[in-house]
Amino acid sequence: MNNKFSRSTFKIKGIIFFVFLSFISIFSNAQDGSKALRLFVIGNSFSQNATAYLPEFAKERGKELVIGRAELGGCSLEKHWGFVELAEANPDDPKGKPYNGKSLRMLLSEGTWDVVTIQQYSYLSADLESYGPYAQKFYDFIKKIQPNAHIFLHQTWAYRTDAKKFGRVATGKLAQNQTEMWQKSREAYHTVAKQLNLKIIPVGDAFYTVASDSCFGFKKDDSFDYDHPVFPNLPKQDNSLNMGYYWKDKKLVFDPNHANEAGRYLGGLIWYSVLFNESPLKMKFVPKEVAPKFAQYLKSVAAKKVK
Repeated sequence: MNNKFSRSTFKIKGIIFFVFLSFISIFSNAQDGSKALRLFVIGNSFSQNATAYLPEFAKERGKELVIGRAELGGCSLEKHWGFVELAEANPDDPKGKPYNGKSLRMLLSEGTWDVVTIQQYSYLSADLESYGPYAQKFYDFIKKIQPNAHIFLHQTWAYRTDAKKFGRVATGKLAQNQTEMWQKSREAYHTVAKQLNLKIIPVGDAFYTVASDSCFGFKKDDSFDYDHPVFPNLPKQDNSLNMGYYWKDKKLVFDPNHANEAGRYLGGLIWYSVLFNESPLKMKFVPKEVAPKFAQYLKSVAAKKVK
């Protein structure tokens, strides 16, 4: 056997084993209560949605969780990175401190973070070109400040089936439907995860599994008069994971993108299970807005996706 090849193979196996042990160390410490899990989230309203119930789950299971955030509504990887460049060029420039008066470097330097997450803006999530070179730049930047942090990709979800338009799949081209947006965004997230050797938080896959389920999937109410709505009537929106239609100041509002309480619940189950290496089937907490039968189904979907 070639000795050079053997030494190389042994070295690679050693690195993989070390990474595996570091994961076990973080999660086991968080599980036995000897150490708080410190999570830092770089994202936007979608990361806020998906982690809304994460503290509730951690509290229920007796876990200590600290969450730091750098979130701006509608913010893409490119836009977040633009703020980093402004702050790095001039630390005193207020334009580089959009996170409540702080720069990303300042926030990442506040103690030690065990896990740092990044994601793409949902509208661009199905366009692989939109991730580069920013995902790599974020990876390098985070590792310089927090060399021992594990960096995860939060896989965002496709818009509801009745959305008026879907995310971009390429410059000048939009996805035709929810399925195409999910497929293309999934391909993009997995491509980036493979390139940077990152773990994925598969919220997008879980959302699509529910949406495409023949029994539990959302189905548009074709009997509702959307052109002439009458307050306070709403279309049937059973099992929707998205905000959908709601009244605000007696005006009918439509949001097929952001998660409602059921979507936030599902997202939180996925995040908790990935971070603490525990089955979401153990969770007892259910938001009052989520029907018990639907909640049980969502837990089963989360368990399968994380597994």
